[in-house]
Amino acid sequence: MPVFRRRKGSRTRLVPELDDAALGQVRRRVETCWARGSLDTAVMALMGDVIDEAGEDWDRRAHRLRVLAGAAGRALPGIWRQHGPRDPNALLLHAWSELLQAGQPGSAVDLYDTRETCLLAAELLPADPTPWALHLAALRVERRPSNELSAVWREVKARDPWNREAHLQALGYLSPDECGSSALVLDLLDGVRSAMPLDAPAAALELTALVRTHHRAVAPGGLDALGANEIWRRPDAARTLDQAAHYWPKPGFLHHAQALADLNLLAYALIKSGRISDATAALRATGGMATHWPWNVEGDPLERFSHYYSRAVAED
Repeated sequence: MPVFRRRKGSRTRLVPELDDAALGQVRRRVETCWARGSLDTAVMALMGDVIDEAGEDWDRRAHRLRVLAGAAGRALPGIWRQHGPRDPNALLLHAWSELLQAGQPGSAVDLYDTRETCLLAAELLPADPTPWALHLAALRVERRPSNELSAVWREVKARDPWNREAHLQALGYLSPDECGSSALVLDLLDGVRSAMPLDAPAAALELTALVRTHHRAVAPGGLDALGANEIWRRPDAARTLDQAAHYWPKPGFLHHAQALADLNLLAYALIKSGRISDATAALRATGGMATHWPWNVEGDPLERFSHYYSRAVAED
C-alpha cells in the first residue's frame, strides 16, 4: 500500500501571510487599495498597527513588512512615506517595496536611496535589526564588495544573532549564482551550525542551501541532472535532514513567523531524498498551508504541494 493516498476534502491554500490571520486581514485591505490606486488614512493606520503589534519579535515584524510590501506594489508605500516621512514603519515598507521592485527584470530602481532610507530607519529604531537586514539586501542586489556587507552584517548580528532575513540574504550573496562560491557557502554554514539554536528563525539556513544546490544540479537537465539526488546521500545532508525531520514537525517546536515555510521546505527535501515516511509527518504539520518556493520550481506551487499533501493526510 502506498504511503501517500488521495482523500477528498484535503484542503490546501497558499497565502503569503501563512498562519498570521491578523496580517492576512490587513493584506487584503491593502490589495483593495492597490486595485483602486489610492491609500486612505484608515489603511495606513491598519498597516502601522499590525507592524507595531509584533513588538520586539523582530522575525514577525520582518515577515509582516515583507508581506505588506508585496501586497502594496510600489506606489502605495511611497504615498505612506509622504504622509509620514519620519514614520519608521512607512520608511521600512517603502525600502522593502523598492527592493522587491529592484529584483524585477529591467528595473531601474536606485538602491542608493533605498540604503539611505534604511539608515534613517535605523536611527529612528536603533534596536531593530530590520533596517540593517534590508540594507544588507540592497547591497546584495547591487553586488557591492563583501567588506561593505560585512560591516552591515555585524550590525544585524549585534541586534538579532539569528535574524532569518539577514542569514538568507548572506546565503544568496555568497552562493555560486551571485558573488561567491560553494566554499564560501560552506564557510557561512560552518560558522553558524554549532551555535544556532535548533528552533531559531534562521534554522532552515543549511536546508535552504542544500535545496538550492539540488536545484542548481537539476537545472542543466540531461545527464547532468541524473545525479542531482546524490546530494541527499552526503553525510552533511543526511545529518541536516535527520535533525530537522526529528524536531521540526513536533507541535510548537518551530514558533517563528515563517515556521510553516520551513516545514514546506523540509517536506520538499524529504520527498526529493526519498524519505517518504518522514515527508508525510512534515506535510501533515503544515496543516495544508503551502508556500510558493520551493514547489514552484516544478510547476504550479499549490498544485505540486497539494499533490503530496492530499496523500499525506489520507486515511489508511
